[in-house]
Amino acid sequence: MTQEPALQGLDTQELIERSPQRLFVLKEGDTFLVADIYGDVTGAADGLFVNDTRLLSTFRLRFGGRRPSLLSGGVSQDNVFFAAHMTNQPLPPLGDAATPEGVVHVERERLLWCGRIFERIRLLNYGHAPVRAPLTIDFGADFRDMFEVRGQRRAQRGVAQPAIVGERAAQLGYEGLDKVLRNVSISFSQLPSKLDERHAEFGVEVLQRTPWELYIEVGPDFSETPGRARHRAAAASARRSMRQRQRRGARTYSSARLFQHWMDKSRADLALLTTELPTGPYPYAGIPWFSTPFGRDAIVTALQTLWLDTSLAHGVLSFLARNQAEQTSTFRDSEPGKIMHETRKGEMAAVDELPFAKYYGGVDTTPLFIVLAGAYAARMGGADEIAAFWPALNNAVRWIERSSAGHPDGFLTYARGESSGLANQGWKDSDDSVFHEDGSSPEGPIALIEVQGYAYRAYLTMAELAAARDETDAAAHWKSRAEALRRAVEQRFWLDDLAFYALALDGTGRPCRVRSSNVGHLLYCGLPSPGRAQAVIRQLLTGAFDSGWGIRTLPPEAARYNPMSYHNGSVWPHDVVLCAAGMARYGERDGIVHLMSGMFEAATFFGMRLPELFCGFKREAGEPPIAYPVACLPQAWAAGSVFMLLQATLGLHVDTARMTLHVTQPRLPHDIDRLEVRHIKVADQLVDLGFQRVDQRVVAFVERQSGARQVHLSVHD
Repeated sequence: MTQEPALQGLDTQELIERSPQRLFVLKEGDTFLVADIYGDVTGAADGLFVNDTRLLSTFRLRFGGRRPSLLSGGVSQDNVFFAAHMTNQPLPPLGDAATPEGVVHVERERLLWCGRIFERIRLLNYGHAPVRAPLTIDFGADFRDMFEVRGQRRAQRGVAQPAIVGERAAQLGYEGLDKVLRNVSISFSQLPSKLDERHAEFGVEVLQRTPWELYIEVGPDFSETPGRARHRAAAASARRSMRQRQRRGARTYSSARLFQHWMDKSRADLALLTTELPTGPYPYAGIPWFSTPFGRDAIVTALQTLWLDTSLAHGVLSFLARNQAEQTSTFRDSEPGKIMHETRKGEMAAVDELPFAKYYGGVDTTPLFIVLAGAYAARMGGADEIAAFWPALNNAVRWIERSSAGHPDGFLTYARGESSGLANQGWKDSDDSVFHEDGSSPEGPIALIEVQGYAYRAYLTMAELAAARDETDAAAHWKSRAEALRRAVEQRFWLDDLAFYALALDGTGRPCRVRSSNVGHLLYCGLPSPGRAQAVIRQLLTGAFDSGWGIRTLPPEAARYNPMSYHNGSVWPHDVVLCAAGMARYGERDGIVHLMSGMFEAATFFGMRLPELFCGFKREAGEPPIAYPVACLPQAWAAGSVFMLLQATLGLHVDTARMTLHVTQPRLPHDIDRLEVRHIKVADQLVDLGFQRVDQRVVAFVERQSGARQVHLSVHD
């Protein structure tokens, strides 16, 4: 990610109130809304964001001058609606006796559609007399760039525009330093008794058993008068759009209801985060900090779900190929052939206060782009499927070669071009994530262990694709590069005394003698020899790494270990499952089931969805995992983790070229006796595959298939 979200400036109570599981998210396109369990926006890390700018920073409901008492609040299972159910606190008398608490049901329902909030507030009086009280909506807009919300200080800002206040609507505006005028309008279905640029007040009389309703719309411009018909039409369209996104690809069904809930919620989160771009579907990284196209995150998410859904991989490859770097810029860390790390549309990026309008400071994204292309070609049945990407792939691998040419061992290294860029450019990209055994910071250029694995796999992928295109000389060249890199990694990174690989090599070639989860990614790429791979697997599954909820990024022995840190001892679900998939490549089975259990049990404490990360404290009996207070939730590669982990557990590989489903030593998660994967697409054939626990074994079988060509099942015990 771009940098660690700041914890500074929040006291303990604010951290608790703003923790991921206490905030609720809606997203549609490039618009997302973060609010608390009451539905209020308070101006901390929440708000209505459009294109990396917070339009709405305050949005609070008060009834009788007070916040209602909470009954419940949450987002629907399909992520389309937020609803909060509340009741009145005791209301002050207005000429009559005071209204007691718990008489008026206050329901707040909202959704996002076409870049707008559609909200309905419904009051229902269950008392014995009419209730009269003011209902107030407080609103405000600070038009802060996402990086300002995250704690960046700016020397200068744009100019707030005079508010425009009408009978039933108000519009707030701001002209940024990029000369873009940004507006937000708040419109009401009923005429307020008072309306200004900060408040709308309604004199409410709620009769017995008679609903009182107010419809509100919030968007970048004035709308038609809000009302029931517009609200229902938007709701129907939003639900239909979400349903279409969730129908992509194969579906998984489990005999265990809670496990099924985890899979369904993960699928719904991926659908929520996936935005339809001109190049196809693209999973935005996470909310609130990273709701934008990221290269690395989207590639990993596409790899996690490729066995179920190929459309996401195609959309990711298309977008990244179109945005491949063509020029050299130290400010943007770009060089011809590099694949984009992230893109931003906010004011600060537009005026180059930060380099993230299009930023290329990820050393691993380019080889991972090639890895995804190869995996996509194999899943689709041949190299012809990536013909449109072949020029981009050649440009990408040439960048890898050029960047590696300056290193005596041919390692792919990084060093930022300017101080505004990322100091560390692997997936652990916080400033303190790479260090020596004594805790000191290494001098660059730095060669990360997992990046060499990605480059190795990228070379092999290019060799395979070139061979399929009858480019024999190129295929031989890339295969030779892969083998040379493999030998160099085994020679330079392996630490005999630790029976583990070094985290990195610094600019002098000195190894960072730190054991880390990064090595699990090397397993995923298939670089280590079998003996060394087994030594690494054994250590990753010990208590030094395994917290009981998942694999920590660092063991407690590491000089910078801190289970509450962003990268130095926390648990990242996507990291865990890449380690698990790597273990599966080397034949590990029971350890993968154990990791699946830990991830699943962690998800039960986070509302059946895994956050971006959580703290790496050791699991204690009867205690839940400890949240990282400003983690993204939902996060794309966390949501996709269950599917890669499930594929590794089942031992399933889709061989489209041979019209075969390979299942190797299948396992099922604990306490699950049956699991089905329906509508696996193999060329033009749809297959339903079942897994059943029988005594101590798991058997796999084809339940049904449809199409012109038969798909074969090959089971390897």
